[in-house]
Amino acid sequence: MPHRTKKLRGSRTHGRGKKHGRGKGCRGGHGDAGMHKHKFKWMLIYDPDHFGAHGFFRHAQGTEPETTMNLDEIVEQLATLEAAGHATRSGDAWTVDLTKAGVDKLLGSGRVPISLTVNVASASERAIAKVAAAGGAVHTPAKE
Repeated sequence: MPHRTKKLRGSRTHGRGKKHGRGKGCRGGHGDAGMHKHKFKWMLIYDPDHFGAHGFFRHAQGTEPETTMNLDEIVEQLATLEAAGHATRSGDAWTVDLTKAGVDKLLGSGRVPISLTVNVASASERAIAKVAAAGGAVHTPAKE
């Protein structure tokens, strides 16, 4: 037993006054109690961003990335696209409907050794130029 406790036996409050030593009485409340009252100065100094909204919440709509496909991928997957019903062949020329295949944008990476007619929602300028140089065309609904 500490010396002070032993010394104060029988004094009822042990030198703390009426309420200070009783339970949880001297800490100013639970949690955030008093942040707009007796703990306001503490909050301004040590936690100035305590109240109010911070940042923003980005909702789910419109955050899905675009599905893209490069020109060399189209040339490699012509047989697969034809089997799925997204491409048709007439002689040496191919007609590919990428919107039915679930592709949003055509990109211009790779070479185009054959004539392609591509239907797609959007395409890069480089892809359009490469397909046109090979004797084909890119049809986008926005440009038509």
